[in-house]
Amino acid sequence: MANGPVRVRFCPSPTGNPHVGLVRTALFNWAFARHSGGTLVFRIEDTDAARDSEESYEQLLDSMRWLGLDWDEGPEVGGPHAPYRQSQRMDLYRDTARKLLAAGHAYHCYCTTEELDARREAARAAGRPSGYDGQCRDLTEERKATYEAEGRTSIVRFRMPDEPITFTDLVRGELTFTPENVPDYGIVRANGAPLYTLVNPVDDALMEITHVLRGEDLLSSTPRQIALYKALIELGLAKEIPAFGHLPYVMGEGNKKLSKRDPQASLNLYRERGFLPEGLLNYLSLLGWSLAADRDIFTMDEMVAAFDVADVNANPARFDLKKAEAINADHIRLLDVKTFTEACGPWLKAPYAPWPPESFDAAAFDALAPLAQTRLTVLSDITANVDFLFLDEPVTDEASWAKAMKPGTDALLETARTKIAEAEWNTESLKNAVLAAGEEHGLKLGKAQAPVRVAVTGRTVGLPLFESLELLGRERTLSRIDRALAALRA
Repeated sequence: MANGPVRVRFCPSPTGNPHVGLVRTALFNWAFARHSGGTLVFRIEDTDAARDSEESYEQLLDSMRWLGLDWDEGPEVGGPHAPYRQSQRMDLYRDTARKLLAAGHAYHCYCTTEELDARREAARAAGRPSGYDGQCRDLTEERKATYEAEGRTSIVRFRMPDEPITFTDLVRGELTFTPENVPDYGIVRANGAPLYTLVNPVDDALMEITHVLRGEDLLSSTPRQIALYKALIELGLAKEIPAFGHLPYVMGEGNKKLSKRDPQASLNLYRERGFLPEGLLNYLSLLGWSLAADRDIFTMDEMVAAFDVADVNANPARFDLKKAEAINADHIRLLDVKTFTEACGPWLKAPYAPWPPESFDAAAFDALAPLAQTRLTVLSDITANVDFLFLDEPVTDEASWAKAMKPGTDALLETARTKIAEAEWNTESLKNAVLAAGEEHGLKLGKAQAPVRVAVTGRTVGLPLFESLELLGRERTLSRIDRALAALRA
């Protein structure tokens, strides 16, 4: 089992948008390869023409690049085992199936779907395992000819050994599967198209994969693949059986396995919201692994240095969006200001920004950036934090207005306006002006500044108020307060 330099693979199917469970699998394989000085093979499993798409294929590559999960062999990189798209390797699978048939490791099965269903139902009723019962295992040539004369088509099934299969899972320890629970299985459809059950282990064998790290949902297929590996080794098509490690389920809402259909599973959602790749990867690594019991925040370099698949927890991990956001926020804080400012770029222009391009003031944004950096959860939050600075009028949040602009607030706001108008235009003087206005009305600073903030920025929360007023300028600040006063008195 698994000798020599480490070779792992990430082999998604190009169907739909990439999801976070898929990313977690890619991350663990990447970290294992980088930690061990091994090779990460990126392979595309695109044999399902009805579901695969070129658009999804391009999204997969783009997602890996965005995440920073580089690969050593695969699309755009090449390698000694090219091609790395299964749709371009069909001759290899057909040839392997012929060799398995010739050596007696596989056979043609002529059972119809109706016959299979009836026998499964009878087995269940009798309390027996309902897998394939071996009906066509030892057909004579005469019987095959009769079936074919009847117009029956056949699939190719792999002949499982009549003995238990035991292996040591890198995450779960020693596991044993008995023959009655792992029946013969199909490897080629009736139309000649190879199935996943054949192409996946054949590619792993030909690409000399030493370790297979994949989701727990594929655990039941492992004994079948081990048996197929033994047959491939006998045929000279494989060198060794890889070591297998099955990663824990990622659970979503209601303690159910996170599905591709769950909104929070889509990688695109996190990209569009402005998660940092390293922040998202940091969180996903915690779904089954940890750097240390008392440490949740770390870089990918630190993960690579520490990663050991033996440390992966076999228990299901629950996806917690709030924790993902908190970890991403911490990674935003770790950026230097210049990198943070550059990272905000996409959200400061169309289609995210509600202001016209000519209204954006780069110098004003640079001045606010250090203040914004301490408050963002995701990069897209920057737009709502700074829009007051670049719009003619602030976007007023109704809930914020209702909370801050209670009856009688106009008197406080009028006092604050007078004192702000008389103040020197710097942060400290503006703060003192609002503080003095609050004291006249028996209010502390926090209560006194709330209506000023809503009048000027449109919201009860945001960047530090007095630094914001200084950048906004005297004329625009007073004009917005006047407009709020008019609305309160209308």
